[in-house]
Amino acid sequence: MSSARLPQAVLFDLDGTLVDTAPDLANATNMLRRHHGLETLPFDVIRGQVSNGGSALVTLALALEIDAPGHQEARDFLLQAYDQAVATHSRVFSPLDRWLKDWQAAGLPWGIVTNKPRRFTVALLDALALQPGALLCADDLPVKKPAPQPLWAAAEQLGVSPGNCWYVGDHLRDIQAARAAGMTAVAVGYGYIAEGEDYRRWPADLWFDGCEALVEALEPLMQPTHSPG
Repeated sequence: MSSARLPQAVLFDLDGTLVDTAPDLANATNMLRRHHGLETLPFDVIRGQVSNGGSALVTLALALEIDAPGHQEARDFLLQAYDQAVATHSRVFSPLDRWLKDWQAAGLPWGIVTNKPRRFTVALLDALALQPGALLCADDLPVKKPAPQPLWAAAEQLGVSPGNCWYVGDHLRDIQAARAAGMTAVAVGYGYIAEGEDYRRWPADLWFDGCEALVEALEPLMQPTHSPG
């Protein structure tokens, strides 16, 4: 793996890292397209933009930049469509789902730091029966990732020092936030990465191509003989 120390707590980005939310966000994006009389976009085209948020999906769907007339109205339509079906097809990535179930059952510290608004995040987590010990969303603080403050706040909620946390993400800003926060930065290649972008060029401490490899690295944390830190 590397010489990175095993953590006392694990923090995750949400979309594309912990939960595969792309199917529901793609449906909302294509609802917006159909509302404007346009044909639907292929799933893979939308998937690569999911981590960039609602405004990026509006730009993808309608070629409306964020400051263009009609962008905000289109964004409101997309988010309303998503709000009505936030967890229809979304699932925790496998086999991370099984690892996380055991981790939660053991009462071990974990959390989520996401740039997703809280109203969508809470609805999604409730539907998936996920109960993180720390949760920081886009609208909880004046700043969001890649600023380190949300990661520091999550570590404080868990009672763990930032240096004893892993932060796992599928976007460059996740890695930038982790490094700024003094956490072990863990990059995953199975998430919502734009075409042509090489996630192994991000300044992470660890890189995992697939979810299986990530879980394999996390498994030692579940061993009774392991003492984190």
